[in-house]
Amino acid sequence: MDEFLKAALAEARAGYDEGGIPIGSVLVHKGKIIGRGHNRRVQKGSPILHGEMDALENAGRLPAAIYRECVLYTTLSPCPMCTGAILLYEIPKVVIGENRTFMGEEELLASRGVEVVVVDSTACYELMERFIREQPGLWEEDIGV
Repeated sequence: MDEFLKAALAEARAGYDEGGIPIGSVLVHKGKIIGRGHNRRVQKGSPILHGEMDALENAGRLPAAIYRECVLYTTLSPCPMCTGAILLYEIPKVVIGENRTFMGEEELLASRGVEVVVVDSTACYELMERFIREQPGLWEEDIGV
């Protein structure tokens, strides 16, 4: 697992330790993390603070040209909302820790020219699987079931 996915996984673990949903993300520009975050829906009472959205928020307001040179790392396949943000800001590449516990909008991303790389990380999978087993109601809320 590369250093950026490790950083996203550390964010996911932080979310889990806070009693939230363990999904983490980092936004990388030219080999440097410029934004990091994790799902904070529970912690902040937010309907939109998924891991990817938190990383984008924490990167701050950036020129469009910067986003077009970034890679977004996320521990879990992006949902429709996060996919929309990736497409809106024209982030060209997304690296996904795992998509076995949840298959997001990877086909849509690819159809719009985004390079999608699925690592299938055992560590990312095991953390999500553990959380889903422990908190099925919270998980279903997060994915809109």
